[in-house]
Amino acid sequence: MEIPEKVNHCVIVLATLDTKGVEAHYLRERLRSLGASPLLMDVSMRYGDRLVRADISAEEVAFAAGSSLDELSNSSDLMATMETVVKGASQIVARLMNEGKVEGVIGIGGYTGSSIITAVMHILPFGFPKVMVSAAAGMRGVSNLFFDTSDIILFHSVLEISGLSAPVRNVLERAAFALWAMLCGPVTAPVVETERALAVTMMSPCEHCARSVRFELTNQGFQVIGFHANGVGDRAMEAMIGAGLFRGVIDLAPGAVADHLYKFIRDAGPNRLEGAGRLGVPQIVSTCGMNHFTPPRYAWQSMPDRRRFELDRVRTWFRASPDELVLIAETFAEKLNRSSGPVKVVIPLKGWSSIDRLGRPTYDPEEDRIFCGTVRDMLKKDIEVIEVDANMEDPEFSAAVMEAAEGFFEDGSRGTITPRKKAV
Repeated sequence: MEIPEKVNHCVIVLATLDTKGVEAHYLRERLRSLGASPLLMDVSMRYGDRLVRADISAEEVAFAAGSSLDELSNSSDLMATMETVVKGASQIVARLMNEGKVEGVIGIGGYTGSSIITAVMHILPFGFPKVMVSAAAGMRGVSNLFFDTSDIILFHSVLEISGLSAPVRNVLERAAFALWAMLCGPVTAPVVETERALAVTMMSPCEHCARSVRFELTNQGFQVIGFHANGVGDRAMEAMIGAGLFRGVIDLAPGAVADHLYKFIRDAGPNRLEGAGRLGVPQIVSTCGMNHFTPPRYAWQSMPDRRRFELDRVRTWFRASPDELVLIAETFAEKLNRSSGPVKVVIPLKGWSSIDRLGRPTYDPEEDRIFCGTVRDMLKKDIEVIEVDANMEDPEFSAAVMEAAEGFFEDGSRGTITPRKKAV
């Protein structure tokens, strides 16, 4: 593997050359014609005919993982073989990126190839150009696994990437142009300004509150980074909090905690609502989505009498039962009690979202008080609970959140924030 010290717009093309060699070669040459300096990496899992020579061979990938292509070819454990290839390719890509020798990555594949290549792309940071051309991107329940919390651009080829028919060449050329456009820039560097950055969870049922809070905080000089609280966005936020990128968190929509208990659509895993507390990062937490679940359609038959609200053709929110509210509240309080930093809980008493209003089928503030009472009983005494006589989307509630935030994120050890001057 001979990698030049410094070339213009060096990119890595990942493919299984035993099945996609001709197509990968075409993509490499198209990128070269645009002005890039592409390196072709072979992520094949076995020996086989290669019509194209790789710049980084499958043998080198296996060696980087402490194995050999001989071992991989003779293995009957497909999962272990894939993991070995991912490990080796990831180490090579990470090293080249850290040495400043690579500026972007593009891959082509079917299901297996896409699984391997996107797993490699997951090691690359936010903002680093990465494009996956996949014939399997349209499979139900698969695309989210491919990109997970990474900002991979998933290019659905529709066609099988096999041969060089005019439609396949069209797909490969458009993908090449997509990556090339990102390389040519210039684009804003995705810098999180840790001394004044706040993480804020957002979703459409609390959009007005989130926008108002973001606007006010931005005017005060904070850099506000929003995360869509859909499960994946929550996990991305927790990871960035864990990396020490934020001085504070305003968690308006922690409903993924509830969905995790029942493995529903917004499930963000077992560590949701824990990252800030573990690092002692100040956090203000509210309740959007905590009294509703978002089950997949196949689970609806098990709850035929459950109150529900149709958000759109895909999402339906189901009202949590009193017993479920107790369990959710206990989980919520237990996580916050483990916090080593300051915490405030702000709860609206007239509905926890825009759909949770008087006249709507799931509106039930009396049942919500079950959650409130359980939380009050369980939370440590130094965690303040603020109840607001408003709906979450009312101006009074966002004002209460901002009142709770006043001076809350000013940590002497991190310096003082100087508000920006407003534009005239």
